Amino acid sequence: MNKIKILNLLSMAQRANKVVSGDFAVVKAADGGKARLILVADDAAEETKKKYQRMAENAGIKLYYLTDKEELGHCIGKEFRAVAAILDKGFADALTKLFEDR
Repeated sequence: MNKIKILNLLSMAQRANKVVSGDFAVVKAADGGKARLILVADDAAEETKKKYQRMAENAGIKLYYLTDKEELGHCIGKEFRAVAAILDKGFADALTKLFEDR
């Protein structure tokens, strides 16, 4: 199942220090041109989803919705997380492929 592969790859990216999470870190990475992919939890507030959708479109970054805040946070070793950004092109490309294949 691709969801498991996605979560495992996200965990690997976190262990490689190629993931930032939380509002401030993701906005800073996107504004600084470092974010390659944005992941938003399915159960995030609608305003949060709209905010990151606009930000991703403006920055030319792909955005995908994944799981819930608890599981997103857990797979990157954090508490609850509504948003995370991938900083590495290789991880971002691999995750994009998995998202598009599901």
